[in-house]
Amino acid sequence: QKMAFSGKWELESQEGYDAFCKLVGIPDDIIQKGRDYKTVTEVVQNGNDFTWTQHYPSNAKVTNNFTIGKECDMQTIGGKNFKATVNMEGGKLTVSFPNYHQVNEVSGDKLIETSTAGTVVLKRISKKI
Repeated sequence: QKMAFSGKWELESQEGYDAFCKLVGIPDDIIQKGRDYKTVTEVVQNGNDFTWTQHYPSNAKVTNNFTIGKECDMQTIGGKNFKATVNMEGGKLTVSFPNYHQVNEVSGDKLIETSTAGTVVLKRISKKI
């Protein structure tokens, strides 16, 4: 199994950011701060075990540790804790958060994260750094 997700990724572009953040209840001032911020995602993959860290403005970061196919404790960007199971489907990581579903995949040197909440879709593309 290749360690496609491992590495550091810097946000390059995003679509649907404002609408998605509003829908999941992120406060306006935080939305404002994050809009142009180049979020860095750091992934360590060891077989089916992952450590997934996202670095946000003002030194905030969220780290989730998970194993494919096993329920684990995770945290949302808003700081809420929940239980979830991350699955690997055709090389893509899929996980259901409390109010949205996320699919992460690597295509070439890009990390593509797609979060869907009803009809609202947030698509974030990061490049390997």
